[in-house]
Amino acid sequence: MILIADSGSTKCDWILLNENDNTIVNRIRTNGVNPSVLKKKNIKEVIANCDELNEYKGSVSSIYFFGAGCNNAKGEDKIRKVFSDNFPVVEKIVVKEDLMLAVFAASQDASVVCILGTGSNCCFYNGEEIDQRVKAMGYILMDEGSGNHLGKEVLKGYYYKDLPEDLKFSLEKEFQLDDDRVLSKLYGAKMPNKYLAQYARFLFENIEHPYAKNIVIKCISEFIDKQLVKYKDELGKVPLYFIGSVGYHARDIIKEELEKRGFRAPENFIRRPLTAFIQSVKEDKAFLSKVV
Repeated sequence: MILIADSGSTKCDWILLNENDNTIVNRIRTNGVNPSVLKKKNIKEVIANCDELNEYKGSVSSIYFFGAGCNNAKGEDKIRKVFSDNFPVVEKIVVKEDLMLAVFAASQDASVVCILGTGSNCCFYNGEEIDQRVKAMGYILMDEGSGNHLGKEVLKGYYYKDLPEDLKFSLEKEFQLDDDRVLSKLYGAKMPNKYLAQYARFLFENIEHPYAKNIVIKCISEFIDKQLVKYKDELGKVPLYFIGSVGYHARDIIKEELEKRGFRAPENFIRRPLTAFIQSVKEDKAFLSKVV
């Protein structure tokens, strides 16, 4: 069997395929597997705690893993080692950064591809190679327009006492905002970026509120002006795609902010890149051979 995974910091989606006809055997979801924020033992725990993965691990011959934090040799090696230890008959392990899945989910042709999920990223794909002009340095330094960026702005507004009373009431009703608990989640938890990203949902649930909408506009604008603008020459020549749940939910604001800057509207917003990728695998048996 073939195991294909798409992992961010928040969640990891796994799909098992029958290698004879590429039909889907099972769909599995676990906690996110990001080697830049998780130790090897924590990644092993994610796999060990999933009964469905354990049920099939003796029959998986190939693994294709696309994930946040896999854009360097250290991250790739960590994931590869965990898989080789936990899948006894696996013969092929391909580990790629999440940008590669986004590119293949969007188009196999030249394009500019943006990821807006728990984190953010952007690149130009020339049809053969990825050209990434801004090094992804994670949620503390970067991740403009991402879920954790949006969440950070929500909490800053709350603790600076800038939130309007109606939003403050709704936020306190939905989340546990005890000071010590929030500090523990931000500075003592394994994945503070995942914790921050959960507050992004609150903004989209209240997007008609001017304050909430302005936060989204501010964060999306920062992403465009700091990351996407680096590809302005390509944007006039090739399609633009946005991948991820934040991009999907912010699609109207993204279109408006791009139009203000004279950029064309995105070709598509793809909420779940793995679904689009699997469809290509099912339609073309040689598709996976292109992922090297």
